[in-house]
Amino acid sequence: MSEMKHYITMKGTNKGIVVYLDDQCSFEILLQELEDKVKTSESSGKTEITVHSQYRYLTDDQRKDIAQLIDQYSDMSIKKIDSYVLTREESYELYDNTTVKSVIKTIRSGQVHEVKGDALVIGDVNPGGTVLATGNIFVMGKLRGIAHAGFNGDESCVVAASYMHPSQIRIANKISRAPDYDVEGSPREFAYVNSETEQIELDQLQHLQKIRPNLLDVFERGL
Repeated sequence: MSEMKHYITMKGTNKGIVVYLDDQCSFEILLQELEDKVKTSESSGKTEITVHSQYRYLTDDQRKDIAQLIDQYSDMSIKKIDSYVLTREESYELYDNTTVKSVIKTIRSGQVHEVKGDALVIGDVNPGGTVLATGNIFVMGKLRGIAHAGFNGDESCVVAASYMHPSQIRIANKISRAPDYDVEGSPREFAYVNSETEQIELDQLQHLQKIRPNLLDVFERGL
């Protein structure tokens, strides 16, 4: 006799209990087994769970059905409902934040060039000019103005330039300002947040892959 197939899997993780829903069976079968599971599950006090529908898209009504069932038959409460599915809006947002936006121009004093994702400036960033990006910033020219990479809070971002002589570099909430005295710039450098010192540091571009190996993904996206 073949074993009965189960469509609900409950796992304890370091983030709490995750209830995985099979994404191949009908929703009605899923609800029936979920009801049986939560009725027989033992929990002491109110327990928060994450419901993960894997590759199944759940409508608002289906989400309500799951929430009502769990609330009615158990002491559990749903912390969130997760999935691998992206809505059209989420996919557009993901694409927007993970693509390289290139421009051929000089960013002059008073100008602000702002992009979602990675910024590639083919030209100079003059003193008083600013480049803002949610991702990395690459300047194929002289960076003498302000560059703020990862301005949504991503400290893994970098600022790279053919000639590095900025008035200010920001990565997430870290700030590095130019010294009050005159210094010469340096060719082919990048700035990054050192995780040990939690400060912005400079290094030669040939060391970029070693310090930020995941930047290869950026190049494969078309930089």
